Amino acid sequence: MDVSATVRVAVIGGGIAGLAAAHRLVGLLGGDEVLLLEADDRLGGKITTERADGYVIEGGPDCFLAVKPAGLELCRRLGIGDRIRGTNPALRRSFVKRAGRLHELPDGLTGLVPSRIRPLLTTGILSPLGRVRAACEPLVPRRRLAGDEAIAAFVTRRFGQEAYDWLVEPLLSGIFAGDGAALSLSATFPQLAETERLHGSVLLPMLRARFRRGGNGAPPPLGFVTPETGLAELVEALDRALPAHQVWRGARVGEIGRLRHGWRLSLEDGRAVDALAVVCTAPAFDAADLLAPLDAALGETLRTIPFVSTVTVSVAFPRSAVPAPLAGSGYVSPRLEGGSVVACTWTSNKFPARVPAGGVLLRFFLGRAGREEPAFASDDEIRGLVRRELAAVHGITAEPSLWRVFRWPRGLAQYTVGHLDRLDLIERRLAMLPGLLLAGASYRGVGIPDCIKSGWAAADAAAAHVETLVAA
Repeated sequence: MDVSATVRVAVIGGGIAGLAAAHRLVGLLGGDEVLLLEADDRLGGKITTERADGYVIEGGPDCFLAVKPAGLELCRRLGIGDRIRGTNPALRRSFVKRAGRLHELPDGLTGLVPSRIRPLLTTGILSPLGRVRAACEPLVPRRRLAGDEAIAAFVTRRFGQEAYDWLVEPLLSGIFAGDGAALSLSATFPQLAETERLHGSVLLPMLRARFRRGGNGAPPPLGFVTPETGLAELVEALDRALPAHQVWRGARVGEIGRLRHGWRLSLEDGRAVDALAVVCTAPAFDAADLLAPLDAALGETLRTIPFVSTVTVSVAFPRSAVPAPLAGSGYVSPRLEGGSVVACTWTSNKFPARVPAGGVLLRFFLGRAGREEPAFASDDEIRGLVRRELAAVHGITAEPSLWRVFRWPRGLAQYTVGHLDRLDLIERRLAMLPGLLLAGASYRGVGIPDCIKSGWAAADAAAAHVETLVAA
């Protein structure tokens, strides 16, 4: 087999984790010592931005949390920090759909759970009994059992079934498209389990913190931010920062083999790459196919991480086609509400600069754990689902002037109960394959800053491994 390149580190996958890892490695080792291999003909993975007719349309994520520093730090390092914009502060209200009507989410939802009593007792989303039960959270004894717990079990135990069904579950679906009865609390919101362990309550520590601040308002919003013309700006900046000859598109890795000091990556097109270390940022199921021949137990464990398939649909209208103003940033639809729509973002409110004058842009999210059919439906079927939602919730009957459908088969990793134990096993098995590292959304966070942080950590470990080999 023709060895087409020899480098110190090869990075598999050109999504945000792989790009961040490659960028970090170029700084640590030099441009000619790092090679990025992307199976597709484009970089960015789930970050995909279209700019058409004055609209900025995101197919995957549309922003990231500013409170997690890796995202903003990377933007600053790339020289695009001055292009970061926040969401529209005048229209931050969000809603929950119940019985076909939109109810405003109560102020003070922090880390999924309520943090204020008064909004909890006055919200129209819950029944009077449901409100009182949720407000009694400080009276609920702390959990005595050790070990992981499902999010649904935790929230139901502390705040009641109704609060879970109509407040927390729809937010969970909006983040993970997941089933709270299966998702791990310790892997997704470990701070909640730790707060209960330390204080015996989730609500009381938040109330005390507000009292110490001397205000009655909700905690400051975490803040979602994004580059001015879409998240593709981040991918484009990373692409410019990497040596062009060291980024191979359309380069799918078919096999990883051992060398005496390092690894050989055999590409499906017949080329091969030798590297002292490899950072694999492919989804866990693809990583399993590559690593199972090296360690069957590692491959099997990677395959136990489940994924959910979803689809996003963006539609545009002239403002005259929208009968009532959209007074917020969007809504979520609980599992109990039924239907295929999980959430809707009113993008033209959230990011006004992303639409032309007089335009309205909405984005729908379809499919969740246990209800993935929309991701595999035809375009006509998907359009029918969206048209019905537009008419029922928004009163919009006009035909959109623009449609964009993005399918994400097996697109969202699910951190189910026991996820951290699986990660411990994966790390123990990887320790027996020195120089092989894993990173990406399959493991310790699905958000953009989490993926960047994951890529950086793997890059640092790969560089340290290379330095050890070179010094030996």
